[in-house]
Amino acid sequence: MAITEEELKQAEKRSIAVREAGHAVSARYDRRRSRVVVILNTGVEFAFPTRLTEGLAGASPEDLSNMEISPGGLGLHWPRLDADLYVPALLQGVFGSKRWMARELGAEGGRSRTVAKVAASRENGRKGGRPRKVATA
Repeated sequence: MAITEEELKQAEKRSIAVREAGHAVSARYDRRRSRVVVILNTGVEFAFPTRLTEGLAGASPEDLSNMEISPGGLGLHWPRLDADLYVPALLQGVFGSKRWMARELGAEGGRSRTVAKVAASRENGRKGGRPRKVATA
């Protein structure tokens, strides 16, 4: 599949627009708070916890400190972890792939403890537990 000159020009325009909205000029790992701190060209500074981020959760401080910013400032890369994050996505609260985020949210929801959830669990236990799924043909 060949890319036309017009498609290339459009892609370059989109990239410039994304960069103008904010790109990383500095990034560091804050060991004390276990967070990555990113400073944008706009002066905005934001931080996110590594435990909530695909590819960074559970990594050592040494590996997290070894970070690079892509030449365009739109990506963060950890060579030792083979992990990459897209700065515009981070600004939107996207800390991993859709599949990874869905799995993490599902696990978090399963761990939540509310009065209603505890009561439902006890009631199911009195009835012999969760009903088995019936296979349909």
